Amino acid sequence: MKILLTACFIVLSTVGFAQYPKLIVQFKYKAGSGFSLTNASQYLSPRALLRRSKQNIIIDSTDLPVNQSFIDSVHLAGTVEIISQSKWLNQVLIKTTDQAALAKINSFSFVKQVQGVGYRSGNPQPVAGDKHNLEKQLVPISSTFLPRQMGDVLSYGNSYNQVHIHEGEFLHNKGYRGQGIQIAVLDGGFNRFKSNTAFDSIRLNNQVLAERDFVAFDNSVNEDDQHGANCLSIMSANWPGKMVGTAPAASYYLVRTENVASEYPIEEHNWVVGAEFADSSGADMISSSLGYTEFDVPAFNHSYSDFYKNTTMVSKGATSAVKKGMIVMNSAGNEGNSSWKYLGFPSDSDSVCAVGAVNNAGIIASFSSYGYPGKVKPNIVSVGAGTVIAGSNNQPVTGNGTSYSNPNVAGLIACLWQAFPTFNNMQILDAVYKSSDKYTLPTDRYGYGLPNFKSAYRILKRQQNLATYGANWLVANPNPFSSIINGTFVAQLNGNARVDLINPTGQVIFTKPFFTEIEEVYNFSFEALNALPGGTYQVKYSDSLSSKMVPLEKQLLPGQNWIRVSPGTVFSNNLSVTFTAPETGTAAFRLLSINGSKLAEKQVTTSVGQTQQFNFTTTSFAKGVYFLQYVSKTQKRVVRLIKL
Repeated sequence: MKILLTACFIVLSTVGFAQYPKLIVQFKYKAGSGFSLTNASQYLSPRALLRRSKQNIIIDSTDLPVNQSFIDSVHLAGTVEIISQSKWLNQVLIKTTDQAALAKINSFSFVKQVQGVGYRSGNPQPVAGDKHNLEKQLVPISSTFLPRQMGDVLSYGNSYNQVHIHEGEFLHNKGYRGQGIQIAVLDGGFNRFKSNTAFDSIRLNNQVLAERDFVAFDNSVNEDDQHGANCLSIMSANWPGKMVGTAPAASYYLVRTENVASEYPIEEHNWVVGAEFADSSGADMISSSLGYTEFDVPAFNHSYSDFYKNTTMVSKGATSAVKKGMIVMNSAGNEGNSSWKYLGFPSDSDSVCAVGAVNNAGIIASFSSYGYPGKVKPNIVSVGAGTVIAGSNNQPVTGNGTSYSNPNVAGLIACLWQAFPTFNNMQILDAVYKSSDKYTLPTDRYGYGLPNFKSAYRILKRQQNLATYGANWLVANPNPFSSIINGTFVAQLNGNARVDLINPTGQVIFTKPFFTEIEEVYNFSFEALNALPGGTYQVKYSDSLSSKMVPLEKQLLPGQNWIRVSPGTVFSNNLSVTFTAPETGTAAFRLLSINGSKLAEKQVTTSVGQTQQFNFTTTSFAKGVYFLQYVSKTQKRVVRLIKL
């Protein structure tokens, strides 16, 4: 098989040019392009640069545009049309039947190879089996408005089950519905998305950021295939009571890379170009319900030996997209019942999240592609059998296919990333995988299984809390305090908890009750504490499973009379000192001269609230100003005295 394919590609790269008027010209290098790695704003948007900066991704040569002088040379070689270019793969897609031009292009020192990738001459649009046929067999369902589930903010209607199977409503109820996340949807078209009322919200709220067509290059996708609109609706639809998508507040790029009328490697190139557009524009995610294994000309077919080697164009492009900091989601494929049976490309890529299909009961769909041995593939599963979709007649319908399981879970991953924007793409996916029900025992049908987004949220929340607070999950300040205590704690369980303020004698003097959710952060305060006596207080968190205390010292405010001198601050011979201890420990009373010299000292052992009395003999002191100083580990106080 490998030898046969090699031979076929040799033919295609030489005498076979006339058969394939669309060809890839790949270049050897980018030197002399005129662009610099130090001035990336020339070719990357501010948002694309921000994504790299947040994830510590270095801008490299793959970010540089293709050398324009190379492209110009190819264009001027003869009757040659430049169609598109890929900077990641350093290649251009051209259209020509000019054999002399091809020979000249092949002779250029900067050209690595020329390869036919699309459409035989004389039959530019060959009839092919529609690989989306399964996914276009849609079944109408009742349009009756279904009541909102108790406690849910969104009224999901018919789509409730496919959200709830992942506990996705947990994120939505917290306000995470994809706001601020940009998703590029790569597909074959988004037919009538401009008139389907399911998309009213994303249109009216300017959540459709751009349309791009890398097949017809008219930058309009509304009149093309329906498949992309079906997939988009699973994430973005907003029909309260009928259907609500998994990321209704996200923003979307609608990108056509697929020509559903035929199947040629040109579409892999288109996919990469679409992914580069998503990257350069600043998208956070790619949701692709496309995959490639067999083509209309068998010589182009991929083989089992292509798995995991990152040699196919589309897998190279998907890997590059992840390296640029995006999350790439891709349907695993619908080959479970076919002779091939395995997932397609680019789902084989290590870093791509390949999604298989189950029904609403979590049972694998027979058509869902198997993972190829050697890696955990697919990575996860979602509802792709009986998935609720926005039909073209403005009513919900159901359909089958991993094309639908992919956007269902991709939208929830967008919501999760919204909740934790400081985490990178692979950290988000790692939490999703760990939350899945087969994480410890993955299979070649389910992968890690069904993600649970309540669990994924808490996995990331715990990591965030550990990074922020470490083991000190109960914090109270200031120390020492005077009139107010402010504090924060990380909840240790779901249920009842309390924070107490305990005085130096062990009495609870104030209590703050809470109903907590594990790993969430709560704030509290104790106020009007001026009148409290000095000493060591405890702020105590407690619940049914755990407790923790933080000690704080009470600082007495100016004017609080816990030191008394007799006969008064004006004295003659002996001086009597009476004090009520503000703390437990050791302290010292010192008599100081006006220039700060120590004249006498009395060491005392203190117990908070205990009153003590002692004398200083001052008969030999000269007339003038003196100071009585109290000093301990946490406090210092001075009383001004005058001897007559």
